[in-house]
Amino acid sequence: MNHSSSSHKVASTLARELEHVPAGTRLATHRELVRRFGVSATTVSQALALLTQWGVVTSRPGSGTYRAETRTVPRSGDTSWQEAALQPANGIGSPPGAQRGFKTSGLLGTLSTLGPDVVDLNGGYLHPTLQPLTMLGTALSRAARRPATWDRPPVGGVPELRDWFAADIGGGLSRDDILVCGAGQSALATVLRALGQPGAPVVVESPTYPGTIAAAHAAGLRPIPVPLDAEGLRTDHLDEALTRTGARVVIVQPLFQNPTGASLSAARQREILTIARQHGAFVVEDDFARHMGHADAGPTPPPMIADDPDGTVIHIRSLTKVTSSNLRVGALAAHGPVMARLRSAHLIDTMFVPAPLQHTALEVVTAPGWKRALSALGSALEHRRKVAIDAVSATFGPHALAVRPRGGYHLWVSLPHHLGEAELAAAALANGVALTPGANYYVSDSSTPHIRLSYVAAPSAADVDDAVRRLAPLVVGT
Repeated sequence: MNHSSSSHKVASTLARELEHVPAGTRLATHRELVRRFGVSATTVSQALALLTQWGVVTSRPGSGTYRAETRTVPRSGDTSWQEAALQPANGIGSPPGAQRGFKTSGLLGTLSTLGPDVVDLNGGYLHPTLQPLTMLGTALSRAARRPATWDRPPVGGVPELRDWFAADIGGGLSRDDILVCGAGQSALATVLRALGQPGAPVVVESPTYPGTIAAAHAAGLRPIPVPLDAEGLRTDHLDEALTRTGARVVIVQPLFQNPTGASLSAARQREILTIARQHGAFVVEDDFARHMGHADAGPTPPPMIADDPDGTVIHIRSLTKVTSSNLRVGALAAHGPVMARLRSAHLIDTMFVPAPLQHTALEVVTAPGWKRALSALGSALEHRRKVAIDAVSATFGPHALAVRPRGGYHLWVSLPHHLGEAELAAAALANGVALTPGANYYVSDSSTPHIRLSYVAAPSAADVDDAVRRLAPLVVGT
């Protein structure tokens, strides 16, 4: 993980101050640290991550950050040599631009541990009040009693879980077309390392999920942004990008895209597949929100892999978003020789997903209450969406939302041009609201300022409403 000089300075300052502080002492909140040091929320998060690595502090989700029991502090030796050693070596024969990058500020921001004084409109995982906690607890208990839970699972995944994923995704898939992975981000990273050679281009939506950008850079690939409209990825720009760059991988989020909320129509899906086949390119279908349709969503198009006899699509499906951030179980689905490549890459990266997690996931999705839990979640998400939309319209104006998605967990809010994303995010955190600057979702700079508001990480719909409306003075006064 890379750390900016500013985050390192903040961490070093706090480490020195904490040398004489008793263990168990609570640190200042995120927003207090933002105000004190005059830095962004991401910088504070990176500084606290450093302090955690050094053993100086420990985080307690929902409570805050505390002085650790141990008094380990950074060694005083000279580690400056590492700066040069960590620079990419320009070896003979290396393709131009084949440098891997590990900048994860966009991802780190969504995983920040916030104190109880901050309403989280940033996170992408369900608050415990939305999680099927009883079902998860029962599943974990039942899985623990299975003898197979403590045996090494097959590399491709527990057969019964692969069968379930094949049926859930559809399209005539069998267990042989399924590879169980450690949730969506892990699957995405595996796909990009398996398919892309260092320095190669990869087409991504613009804007797109920060984890997509981070995974592409970590694989040494060059993200090529292609714009969206209300129906998703624009196929005229896709054809031009594939012709111009020769890219052989296209990444799309077909339903309730992160961050815009746009969904690919069935016609647009067919157009993308046709263009990809003409160029001999794979389409990576990150179907992260398939089970996050709201109660009023109506029918959604089937996944792209359901109409893909030629093996163009590599499908990603995850259980994490609709259960818990800790149930990191997902699947890759693909036809043809590419599955052997994916399986090899997964084996090198992680060997296999731990059997206790797989069997717990299997218990969850085969429980009698699984579909009822998804239905209850859909109703809760619908209510939160409506509350969030009303609050956004009152705070930012009726034209702030180009898309009002009936699925997913977030809204893409356009800002008046006089507002700066980073400045608004910092001011919001200082006022007890965490949100995400739109810049995190672009490969390059965007001329239109946005923020993304998540409505699933806060304790209740009332908290979402209060937090969004709390931004009104900042919008007027900035």
